[in-house]
Amino acid sequence: MSPQQLYAPIVADMQAVDAVIRQRLHSDVVLIRQVAEYIVQSGGKRLRPALVLFSAGALGYQGRHHHELAAVVEFIHTATLLHDDVVDESELRRGNKTANALFGNAASVLVGDFLYTRAFQMMVGVDNMRVMRVLADATNVIAEGEVLQLLNCHNADVEIEDYLRVIRYKTAKLFEAATRLGAILGGAGPELEEKLAAFGMHLGTAFQLIDDVLDYSSDEAATGKHLGDDLAEGKPTLPLIHVMKHGSVEQATIVRSAIESGGRDDFQRVLHAIRETGALDEARRYARTEAALATAALDAVPPSIFKESLLQLSDFAVERDY
Repeated sequence: MSPQQLYAPIVADMQAVDAVIRQRLHSDVVLIRQVAEYIVQSGGKRLRPALVLFSAGALGYQGRHHHELAAVVEFIHTATLLHDDVVDESELRRGNKTANALFGNAASVLVGDFLYTRAFQMMVGVDNMRVMRVLADATNVIAEGEVLQLLNCHNADVEIEDYLRVIRYKTAKLFEAATRLGAILGGAGPELEEKLAAFGMHLGTAFQLIDDVLDYSSDEAATGKHLGDDLAEGKPTLPLIHVMKHGSVEQATIVRSAIESGGRDDFQRVLHAIRETGALDEARRYARTEAALATAALDAVPPSIFKESLLQLSDFAVERDY
C-alpha cells in the first residue's frame, strides 16, 4: 500500500496543509523562496504531518490548528534535511539533486535556518504553551542526535544501543512529537498522550531501521538515493554492526576498515558480508519489534478510520521497499 492510499481519510486535510506550507514559505528574499520551494516540492512521503492529522483525528479533533502544526512539523523536518545534506555532502535525495548540490552549502544552511525560525513563528501563533514546549524540546533533541551521529561516523566500535540512541534522537523524536501534538490537540489525558507519543517514537525507529536496510538492498530508482551512501559516510548502521559482531574475522575486518575509511571502494565486499551473515534480516527483525510496540501502544485509542490508518502506517514502515 502506498502513502497516497494510506492517506485517503485525510486527503482534504493534507491539501489544507500544503496550502499552509505554500503560504508560509513566502519570503521577500528570492533565494529563500527558490530553495525552500525546491525542497518542499521535490517529493517525500509527508509522513510526519500525516501523523499529526491522524492522531488528532483519532481523538475527534475538529479545529484547524492541526493544519498549522502539521506544516510546522514538515518545516522542521525539511530544515533537518537541508542541514543533513550539507553535513553528509550528499548530492542526491528523492531522485533529485540536493539543494546544496544545486544552490551551494551556504544557501542550504541559511534556508534551513529560515525554515526553523518560520516554524517557531507558526507554533507561537497557535498560542499553546504545551505545543511550544513539545516542539522546542523535540528540535533540541534532534540537534543532539545530529551531533551524536557525527561523533559516531568512522567509529567502528559503536554498539547497537549507541546506534539506536541516534535513531531515537535524530529521527524518531520528530515522529513522537507529531503524534503527541495530535494528542494534545485532541484533548488526550496524560496516559493516552504518552501512548500516542510512544506510537510515534516506535514507528519512527522502525522507519529509520528500514531506511538503513534499504541503503544496502534497494533499487536506487525507487529510493532516489545512491546505494551505499551510509557506508561512504562512515556510518555504522545496524547491518554493519551485526557483521562485526557475528561475521567471520575476515568479514568483520572488511567492515571495520570500510567504516573507518569511508568511501565505496569496498562496497561489494561489505555487501557480500552483509548478505552472508543475514544482517539485513536481523535489522528487519529489530524493525518489526519496534512496529509491534507501536501497534500495541494504540490499544487505548478508540476505534476509527484514523486509528486504522495509524495501524496501517506501522505495517508500511517495515514492509516498504522505498
